[in-house]
Amino acid sequence: MNLRKELDELIQYRNAYFLAFAATTGYVCFGWDIGLIGGVLALPSFQQYFGLDKESAATRAALSGNIVSVLQAGGFFGAISSSWFATRYGRKPSLLASAVIFVIGSVIQSIVGIGSAPAVGLKLLYFSRFFGGVGVGLMAALVPTYVSECAPRAIRGRCTGSIEVAVGLGNMLSFWVNYGVALNIPMGELQWRIPIIAQLIPGVLFFIFMLFQPESPRWLVEKGRYEDAAKSLAYIARSDLSSSSVQLTLSEIRADFAGRRKLSFVSQFRKMGENKITALRCAIPSILTFLQQWSGTNAINYYAPQIFASLGIASTTASLFATGIYGVVKFAVTCLVLAFVIESWGRKRTLFYGGLAQGLMMLWIGAYAAIHPEPRVVPATYASIVAIYLYGVFFCLGWGFTPLILGSEIAPGHLRPAVMSLASGMTWLFTYVIAQITPIMLDRIRWGTYVVFGVASVVMAVWVWVGVPETTGVPLEDVRWLFEGSLWVRFVQDAPGGRWVLGARRALSVEELKKAGAAGVMVAVEGGSQRSGHGGKSGVTSEEIDREKMRASVVVVDDPLII
Repeated sequence: MNLRKELDELIQYRNAYFLAFAATTGYVCFGWDIGLIGGVLALPSFQQYFGLDKESAATRAALSGNIVSVLQAGGFFGAISSSWFATRYGRKPSLLASAVIFVIGSVIQSIVGIGSAPAVGLKLLYFSRFFGGVGVGLMAALVPTYVSECAPRAIRGRCTGSIEVAVGLGNMLSFWVNYGVALNIPMGELQWRIPIIAQLIPGVLFFIFMLFQPESPRWLVEKGRYEDAAKSLAYIARSDLSSSSVQLTLSEIRADFAGRRKLSFVSQFRKMGENKITALRCAIPSILTFLQQWSGTNAINYYAPQIFASLGIASTTASLFATGIYGVVKFAVTCLVLAFVIESWGRKRTLFYGGLAQGLMMLWIGAYAAIHPEPRVVPATYASIVAIYLYGVFFCLGWGFTPLILGSEIAPGHLRPAVMSLASGMTWLFTYVIAQITPIMLDRIRWGTYVVFGVASVVMAVWVWVGVPETTGVPLEDVRWLFEGSLWVRFVQDAPGGRWVLGARRALSVEELKKAGAAGVMVAVEGGSQRSGHGGKSGVTSEEIDREKMRASVVVVDDPLII
């Protein structure tokens, strides 16, 4: 894609891009905290203030794990509750509430210990990180749903993928703030308080930006507010209310929600198991986020200074500088992948190649650590440092943001809030697990830590090859057709080298399945037959008939502004 076309596209979709920018500012908060706390823990001033420098290595590792992971505990509860808030109050009000909770938690973190004993301050630090984590978990669960429901399909992957850009930006900025205070601020309380105070900036900006964004048109349709939904669509598409792109998208959304309106929080969870295909579509997002955590990315994000120190970079300042470079590499690669790769390569290819490559880098680091157990610099040390940077490159290529994109696209529209809250809850639960066990693993099994993450990455790549469909360019309302017919054939067909493995076997295209589905439903309506277009299954429900009749009335137009 040439630069001129990129610029024209940016102008054409500027409202959608700004919506994605505003929403993903919340993920800057998430990324900031991920990068912030590891560096703060490494500062001698923090360790001295809370007495960590007087503890044994094992006790210090346990305390570090607790300080890091308590935010993930709050994030888990925020993510799990997000579905209820998003369904009852809407996406936008819930996101604004998450910003307020995060800011309050950050303010409390920045003043812990003032006017009290350090032991009391440590307890308050635990509470404030848990409280702020609730806000981060809420926004982390809702932003992918909100963006995927609002973005035009031509740039949906790019808009949803900008989440990882925001995480990378927050990582990078916090890494360099940590390095800056270690280099320029004298030993004392202010040295470790400044990075915490600075995280208020993205939280406040997130709240302000979201004030000017529309509500999700899909949530508005679900609540029967069709005129408001049309206004949201018109703003996003930069069109009139009567334009074809707005009316066709509105018709598609209404068709998808026919017979499914106003599902309660509990009903959404119950309907996840209404049939095997729905259960599979609801499970894949959580599987993706579960596997993402076992890539080892947050082990490096949270404990990068300690990891670089174990490779021979001894001083605090030098290890924080190396961590800052890691943040720059991840951010730059994420931007490049988002701009030029995600829509051209597709979801499966980035996940498959990224998983294999990042696994090889982890295995290299593990082999180096096994051969050189002492933290001293040898020629191979530099290759291992490069391997950490390359790991960041390959993680950003695939597993950095593609799980969020693919998960939000695969989730059934009427169950998306509940499905994505579970997926986000899975992220937070295993981020908590990784944050707890990583310092212990590094202390006890050392090089085995990297081998565990390396093997997990290879397993992730293999599962993606056989276990998920390719959703690039498929409208959200049509993703369900990717789960009709022979699933294994379709999933492998979309994978790198899959067509060679399958030989002459091919799955039906989405358009062929839609035509067969519409024809099957019309027979059921007009002739009393119970045959449908859903893989030959019997017992067509009235909801399915209404939905397909509405779809059949929609004229298909290849308009890039259709969401």
